Amino acid sequence: MVHSTLGELLDAGDDQAVALAAPDRPALSYGGLRALVAGTRSALNRAGIGREDRIAIVLPNGPEMAAAFVAIGASATTAPLNPGYRAEEFEFYLNDLGARALVVMEDSDSPALAVAGRLGIPVIPLAVPADAPAGTFTLQAAANPARQPLGEDFRDGPAEADDVALVLHTSGTTSRPKIVPLSQRNLCASAGHIRDTLALIPADRCLNIMPLFHIHGLMAAVLASLSAGASVFCTPGFNALRVFAWMTEAGPTWYTAVPTMHQAILARAARHRDQMPPLRFIRSSSSSLPPQVMRDLEATFQAPVIESYGMTEAAHQMASNPLPPGARKPGSVGLSAGPEMAILDPAGNRLGADEVGEIAIRGPNVTAGYQNNPQANAEAFSNGWFRTGDQGKTDSDGYFYITGRLKEIINRGGEKISPREVDEVLLDHPAVAQALTFAMPHPKLGEEVAAAIVLREGETVDERTLRAFVGERLADFKVPRKILFLEEIPKGATGKLQRIGLAEKLGVSG
Repeated sequence: MVHSTLGELLDAGDDQAVALAAPDRPALSYGGLRALVAGTRSALNRAGIGREDRIAIVLPNGPEMAAAFVAIGASATTAPLNPGYRAEEFEFYLNDLGARALVVMEDSDSPALAVAGRLGIPVIPLAVPADAPAGTFTLQAAANPARQPLGEDFRDGPAEADDVALVLHTSGTTSRPKIVPLSQRNLCASAGHIRDTLALIPADRCLNIMPLFHIHGLMAAVLASLSAGASVFCTPGFNALRVFAWMTEAGPTWYTAVPTMHQAILARAARHRDQMPPLRFIRSSSSSLPPQVMRDLEATFQAPVIESYGMTEAAHQMASNPLPPGARKPGSVGLSAGPEMAILDPAGNRLGADEVGEIAIRGPNVTAGYQNNPQANAEAFSNGWFRTGDQGKTDSDGYFYITGRLKEIINRGGEKISPREVDEVLLDHPAVAQALTFAMPHPKLGEEVAAAIVLREGETVDERTLRAFVGERLADFKVPRKILFLEEIPKGATGKLQRIGLAEKLGVSG
């Protein structure tokens, strides 16, 4: 089943089947969602907003955000932004995107409102009718025309396959964030890849705890489910204290999350044995899942854990471990699961099994290129391949292993160290709950190895003991010279732990 637009993708669900659900709300059917798409298109077109006009969306996590992404994206270009941004951040992103309008909740007090006012960007309030099914909304767009009079570039009606459906920024941890445009065709291809990898069917229900301003939640939870005619239970965002209650209410067959979320769920699992649904599988993506966490998740939920590998430029999924009876290999991100994948050397030659190089991809889900950034495109695209910036290798079975982010590799006086390798050793210590190894500046070596640690509840261990523990398993130059014990390791907006910039954030140096 191959779709090329979001409008086509929604045809997968039966009229009466549940598309979106949420805590303490009646569900929205596929028929209701399709009607919402048509009504949203009409409202946008009346306001002078048409195909490929960029609409910034600043909404809290939940069914309205999921529905707005789909309904607006079927007719225009969506640009979801993190509601937690400060005014300066909104100013950068709204300017950089060239937003035609801003959609917010009708009672919003977001700093984005004042920024939009300064920039002359029309604001379109989103209203939720009382007692309406989850995700139902109306756009109060008539009084906020985005284009008066309509220009020659205005195109109404449903979006077409090569129209840009979604624009997101890269994280920008080492440089200015880059704009990634993803077409209708890119999104549909990726949704189909994820659907097929997970063998999703209409009876499946995803519990979404991922933020919906990020590619992981938008694609894996929402669009992959809708492309199968399945349903999504939309929570207001991750809350480890409420996850098990949501599981009881939703009755999900699966959920997808980043490793830090899985670890937080595991920490509370023992108290909620009676609230564990019979999951078909658990999915993990967006950063490396420690093998220890995979093992504990499978033992706790009695369900296979499927680790996948994705990035914004690929509209999320690139590789995935297969469902049983296929082999799941701890520490591996699995087999190519959609695009063609290869390991390349710096000259662009393909490498063989167990040879380390850069992971590269090409396929229908991959962006055509960064917006207005010829330098970044020249660096990332070569002979039809997109070079991911991740260092990795394959085994003889074709399973991919990420050995590090090229920009995260620690260069200690010429010795190259993969921080992930050190993480996994630290996590083997019984007192360690979380570990993140990172580079800290050193006056002579350039960089030195450091690690941030969160201990398990009730456990104690000192730095000297941990360093000795690592030293028994790894070469001396890989042993962290400084270990920091923290209550919580700083995370990005999507819950991912961030190595780059951590030394500066924590104020450490060698």
